[in-house]
Amino acid sequence: MGNHHHHHQHSAAEHDGAAMAELLDLEAEVLHSYLSEVTAWIHELTSDLPPRRILDLGSGTGAGILTLLRRFEEADGIALDVDEHMLHRLGGKARDLGMDHRVRTVQADLDVAWPAVGTVELAWASASLHHMADPDRVLTEVFSSLRPGGLLAVLEMDSLPLPRFLPDDLGLGRPGLEARCRALLAETLADRLPHLDSGWGARLAGAGFAVEAERTFAIDLKPPLPASTGRYAQATLRRIRSGLGDRMSADDLATLDILVDDDGPGSVLRRDDLTVRATRTVWMARRP
Repeated sequence: MGNHHHHHQHSAAEHDGAAMAELLDLEAEVLHSYLSEVTAWIHELTSDLPPRRILDLGSGTGAGILTLLRRFEEADGIALDVDEHMLHRLGGKARDLGMDHRVRTVQADLDVAWPAVGTVELAWASASLHHMADPDRVLTEVFSSLRPGGLLAVLEMDSLPLPRFLPDDLGLGRPGLEARCRALLAETLADRLPHLDSGWGARLAGAGFAVEAERTFAIDLKPPLPASTGRYAQATLRRIRSGLGDRMSADDLATLDILVDDDGPGSVLRRDDLTVRATRTVWMARRP
């Protein structure tokens, strides 16, 4: 009995990991132009010291490191993540792109210990620092790993990590559904992720970095949208549904079920009025 229970927990965690990996892959496809813009900016800022080794902190399924390695063809990458499933998926993508010889994956929990990664010229932390128990200690470790003159790019989101997709009036009799979901999500995340929406500029300076630039990207994609937008919206709303289900009204849950359904006429996969709206802020910080 105990063993069965353990197996059930394990497979639930695996399922959640697989769903999260899928969500990250869809996000990378849909927000491709934003990633491309940020890495082009990094390319400009590193013209004096082109990176030979790039470190991705909390790499997930590899959107950041693989975009950077396409941008810096002479560089090798180290992808750090706590999740073995994500790193396995990243390895498969690197192989498909013919880049596996350029990426080393390292499974590590940065809340426990800093792994031996050697020195790098460029570090990238996209939506990962707010997950750390002690981001200031992690920033100090990154500082030590960077060569003098090396650059750290920190990409963070506003207080809510998930974009908005839906028009306010869905035509399903539940106007404002997404706003209500987001308000509940903000309450939940305030407890779970206390460092979300932190003053990263001050924290970077505190770790010894010289902050060179801070820039906010307002992502606002309108039709025609990337092909995977409907699936990205579906995966995002499913994640909200599983995380907040017990705190939502029966009517809102029923409407969400219509939206995330694979086949129904009201599914986000069939709607032609989706948009993608999100805010991301990027800090460029250098080790003097």
